[in-house]
Amino acid sequence: MPFHIVLVEPEIPQNTGNIARTCSVTGAKLHLVRPLGFEIDDSKLKRAGLDYWHELDIEYHDSFDELKEKYPDGRFFCVETFAKKHYTEPVYRENDFFVFGKETKGLAPEIWEAHKDTMIRIPMRPVSRSLNLSNSVAIVLYEGLRQIGFKNLV
Repeated sequence: MPFHIVLVEPEIPQNTGNIARTCSVTGAKLHLVRPLGFEIDDSKLKRAGLDYWHELDIEYHDSFDELKEKYPDGRFFCVETFAKKHYTEPVYRENDFFVFGKETKGLAPEIWEAHKDTMIRIPMRPVSRSLNLSNSVAIVLYEGLRQIGFKNLV
Protein backbone atom coordinates (compact mmCIF):
# COMPACT_ATOMS: atom_id res chain seq x y z
CA MET A 1 0.00 0.00 0.00
CA PRO A 2 1.34 3.43 -0.82
CA PHE A 3 0.05 5.42 2.18
CA HIS A 4 -1.89 5.19 5.42
CA ILE A 5 -4.87 7.42 6.21
CA VAL A 6 -5.54 7.85 9.94
CA LEU A 7 -8.82 9.23 11.22
CA VAL A 8 -8.63 10.04 14.92
CA GLU A 9 -12.08 9.89 16.49
CA PRO A 10 -14.11 10.58 13.34
CA GLU A 11 -17.65 11.79 14.05
CA ILE A 12 -19.57 11.84 10.76
CA PRO A 13 -20.26 8.46 9.14
CA GLN A 14 -20.69 9.87 5.63
CA ASN A 15 -17.19 11.39 5.75
CA THR A 16 -15.67 8.12 6.89
CA GLY A 17 -17.57 6.25 4.18
CA ASN A 18 -16.31 8.62 1.50
CA ILE A 19 -12.76 8.34 2.84
CA ALA A 20 -13.06 4.55 2.86
CA ARG A 21 -14.03 4.71 -0.80
CA THR A 22 -11.03 6.92 -1.60
CA CYS A 23 -8.73 4.54 0.25
CA SER A 24 -10.20 1.57 -1.57
CA VAL A 25 -9.63 2.96 -5.05
CA THR A 26 -6.10 4.20 -4.29
CA GLY A 27 -4.83 1.27 -2.21
CA ALA A 28 -4.31 3.40 0.90
CA LYS A 29 -4.79 1.66 4.24
CA LEU A 30 -7.43 3.22 6.50
CA HIS A 31 -6.90 3.41 10.25
CA LEU A 32 -9.79 4.36 12.52
CA VAL A 33 -8.87 5.47 16.02
CA ARG A 34 -11.59 5.08 18.65
CA PRO A 35 -13.87 6.34 19.97
CA LEU A 36 -15.85 6.63 16.77
CA GLY A 37 -18.83 8.97 16.64
CA PHE A 38 -20.97 6.27 15.01
CA GLU A 39 -21.39 2.52 14.83
CA ILE A 40 -19.34 0.86 12.13
CA ASP A 41 -22.50 -0.75 10.77
CA ASP A 42 -24.19 2.66 10.51
CA SER A 43 -26.28 2.72 7.33
CA LYS A 44 -24.91 6.16 6.35
CA LEU A 45 -21.36 4.85 6.58
CA LYS A 46 -22.15 1.79 4.50
CA ARG A 47 -24.09 3.81 1.91
CA ALA A 48 -21.16 6.18 1.32
CA GLY A 49 -18.77 3.32 0.54
CA LEU A 50 -21.06 0.32 0.22
CA ASP A 51 -19.61 -1.55 -2.72
CA TYR A 52 -16.00 -0.77 -1.75
CA TRP A 53 -15.85 -2.26 1.76
CA HIS A 54 -14.68 -5.68 0.56
CA GLU A 55 -11.69 -4.03 -1.19
CA LEU A 56 -10.71 -1.87 1.79
CA ASP A 57 -7.67 -2.50 3.98
CA ILE A 58 -8.80 -1.19 7.38
CA GLU A 59 -7.52 -1.36 10.96
CA TYR A 60 -9.10 -0.19 14.20
CA HIS A 61 -7.11 1.18 17.13
CA ASP A 62 -8.15 2.06 20.66
CA SER A 63 -5.80 5.06 20.78
CA PHE A 64 -3.36 7.01 18.65
CA ASP A 65 -0.56 5.79 20.92
CA GLU A 66 -1.55 2.18 20.17
CA LEU A 67 -1.31 2.91 16.44
CA LYS A 68 2.13 4.48 16.83
CA GLU A 69 3.35 1.53 18.89
CA LYS A 70 2.29 -0.83 16.10
CA TYR A 71 4.14 1.27 13.50
CA PRO A 72 7.22 2.58 15.37
CA ASP A 73 9.10 3.48 12.17
CA GLY A 74 6.16 5.33 10.61
CA ARG A 75 6.37 8.96 9.50
CA PHE A 76 3.24 10.75 10.67
CA PHE A 77 2.08 13.92 8.90
CA CYS A 78 -0.66 15.61 10.90
CA VAL A 79 -3.04 17.81 8.95
CA GLU A 80 -4.26 20.90 10.81
CA THR A 81 -5.52 24.27 9.63
CA PHE A 82 -2.93 26.21 11.67
CA ALA A 83 0.18 24.30 10.53
CA LYS A 84 2.91 26.39 8.92
CA LYS A 85 3.88 24.05 6.03
CA HIS A 86 1.65 23.50 3.03
CA TYR A 87 0.84 19.87 2.27
CA THR A 88 2.87 20.16 -0.95
CA GLU A 89 6.16 20.98 0.81
CA PRO A 90 7.26 17.65 2.34
CA VAL A 91 8.72 14.90 0.19
CA TYR A 92 6.53 11.90 0.90
CA ARG A 93 7.57 8.27 0.84
CA GLU A 94 5.53 5.14 0.48
CA ASN A 95 4.01 4.02 3.77
CA ASP A 96 3.82 7.53 5.23
CA PHE A 97 0.83 8.24 7.47
CA PHE A 98 -1.54 11.18 6.95
CA VAL A 99 -3.34 11.92 10.21
CA PHE A 100 -6.65 13.78 10.46
CA GLY A 101 -8.60 14.73 13.57
CA LYS A 102 -12.28 14.76 14.34
CA GLU A 103 -14.47 17.06 12.30
CA THR A 104 -15.45 19.42 15.14
CA LYS A 105 -12.15 19.78 17.02
CA GLY A 106 -9.27 18.47 14.94
CA LEU A 107 -6.42 16.64 16.65
CA ALA A 108 -5.67 16.75 20.37
CA PRO A 109 -2.87 19.16 21.38
CA GLU A 110 -0.64 16.31 22.56
CA ILE A 111 -0.71 14.82 19.05
CA TRP A 112 0.27 18.06 17.33
CA GLU A 113 2.91 18.80 19.92
CA ALA A 114 4.52 15.40 19.27
CA HIS A 115 4.44 15.99 15.51
CA LYS A 116 5.05 19.73 15.20
CA ASP A 117 7.85 19.16 12.68
CA THR A 118 5.59 17.23 10.31
CA MET A 119 2.37 19.22 10.60
CA ILE A 120 0.92 20.26 7.27
CA ARG A 121 -2.06 22.27 6.07
CA ILE A 122 -4.14 22.85 2.99
CA PRO A 123 -4.15 26.56 2.06
CA MET A 124 -7.54 28.23 2.48
CA ARG A 125 -8.96 31.68 2.89
CA PRO A 126 -8.92 32.87 6.52
CA VAL A 127 -12.55 32.10 7.31
CA SER A 128 -14.13 30.33 10.25
CA ARG A 129 -14.86 27.10 8.37
CA SER A 130 -12.51 24.61 6.78
CA LEU A 131 -12.76 22.00 4.05
CA ASN A 132 -14.81 18.88 4.51
CA LEU A 133 -12.76 16.04 6.02
CA SER A 134 -13.22 13.67 3.09
CA ASN A 135 -12.16 16.40 0.64
CA SER A 136 -9.08 17.15 2.75
CA VAL A 137 -8.07 13.49 2.84
CA ALA A 138 -8.38 13.24 -0.96
CA ILE A 139 -6.31 16.38 -1.55
CA VAL A 140 -3.42 15.30 0.68
CA LEU A 141 -3.49 11.64 -0.38
CA TYR A 142 -3.40 12.50 -4.06
CA GLU A 143 -0.41 14.79 -3.53
CA GLY A 144 1.41 11.87 -1.93
CA LEU A 145 0.38 9.60 -4.79
CA ARG A 146 1.51 12.20 -7.34
CA GLN A 147 4.91 12.39 -5.67
CA ILE A 148 5.45 8.64 -5.96
CA GLY A 149 4.32 8.63 -9.59
CA PHE A 150 0.84 7.20 -8.98
CA LYS A 151 2.48 3.82 -8.41
CA ASN A 152 0.16 0.87 -9.13
CA LEU A 153 -2.66 3.17 -10.31
CA VAL A 154 -3.94 3.35 -13.87
